Amino acid sequence: MKKYTNQLWQSVCRPVSKFMDRGMLGGTLLLAATIIAFVWANSPFHESYETLIHVPISISVGDFELNNSVGHWINDGLMAVFFFLIGLEIKRELLVGELSNVKSALLPAVAALGGMIVPAALYLVINMGGQYTSGWGIPMATDIAFALGVVVILGNRVPLSLKVFLLALAIFDDMGAILVIALFYADEINILNIGIAIVVLMISSFMNYKGVRKISPYAILGIVLWLALLGSGIHATVAGVLLALTIPARSKHDDISFKKEAHDLIHKFPESDFDLMVINEEQRESMKRIQCSVEDLDTPLQKLEDKLHDFANYFIIPIFALANAGVSVIQGNVEISLIHPISLGIIVGLIIGKPLGICLFVLATNKIGVTRLPEGITNSQFFGVSCLGGIGFTMSLFITNLAFEDLESITQAKIAILIASLIAAILGVFLLTRRKR
Repeated sequence: MKKYTNQLWQSVCRPVSKFMDRGMLGGTLLLAATIIAFVWANSPFHESYETLIHVPISISVGDFELNNSVGHWINDGLMAVFFFLIGLEIKRELLVGELSNVKSALLPAVAALGGMIVPAALYLVINMGGQYTSGWGIPMATDIAFALGVVVILGNRVPLSLKVFLLALAIFDDMGAILVIALFYADEINILNIGIAIVVLMISSFMNYKGVRKISPYAILGIVLWLALLGSGIHATVAGVLLALTIPARSKHDDISFKKEAHDLIHKFPESDFDLMVINEEQRESMKRIQCSVEDLDTPLQKLEDKLHDFANYFIIPIFALANAGVSVIQGNVEISLIHPISLGIIVGLIIGKPLGICLFVLATNKIGVTRLPEGITNSQFFGVSCLGGIGFTMSLFITNLAFEDLESITQAKIAILIASLIAAILGVFLLTRRKR
């Protein structure tokens, strides 16, 4: 039993550790892009920043044409790929990860629920009866890249069990944010395009059922799905998540059949000496069969995750930050105020609402015995990780662009997000580096 428990724990920790190693660089690039964008937008060269973001790019096929600015292509196009990666990670976690076991998933699920409800409620209370209530979804989000980047920097001061908890909480948080975007930040619904999207998803699901494992057919369907949702009223990035849920996630082999097949292939490998390279055609054919056997062991979902993870974290998210964090505070006619209802709602929601919601919901479920904190975790450490949940950067900026249309509201919101995320990070680091009591 002990051996099985250790193997199970290692299977959970290995991908988390891998994610942490990547998270350090991803968080660093995200921070660098944010600083560059903010400095650029407030420098004497601020006009070049605005010009670049609004450069029009057209794509046309026959009579069909899409014409959007660079900023829109980043927010609607590149971010759809990022949402696709989120969908892949959610599906994997639901099947074999931390979220596959109800008992293991309950703690981060409850924490994420509290971390979404309380910040949104505080924002609505502050903006009650005003014209800015549409921004209630902004303080609900947690930026996994920044949050994990912080815990990676802290190293062994943050127990692995807390890192696993933060990762699982962020996944639930992403699921909540996606639902909020799809349900509450949609424009006027176009039934025809919704119908096309449903048909595309049915075709993709049927392909999965019939064992289609090549990536290209799913990619083509993904483009059609994205175009359908682009004109449907639902934000086009949701297409990424929906498509990800239809990607095959089952290996062609189990461990026994793979070992047997690999053993037979290697045992039957043709006898022929080689030094510099393999030139025997029979040996090369055997090599291809061995390679195919290994390829069949991996799943399309895992292959796509591996291919897209670095692209999303080292390119898409920094580019998104570069395009959205360039908020001017010294140019223009917008007067920045931290007591503006939007700013106050976001700052209170992220700095107070996030950790308060996470801790209250976990405390309540712990009290009745539904959930239990990992052993060896101090209250200070748990509250510190809860504070890191208030780093709402990427998804908060994304929802800001959906919640508001006027420049003043968007600017107030973005400045508040930057300030609140910075304070949340500092509070989290302070609490996590305190000595155990």
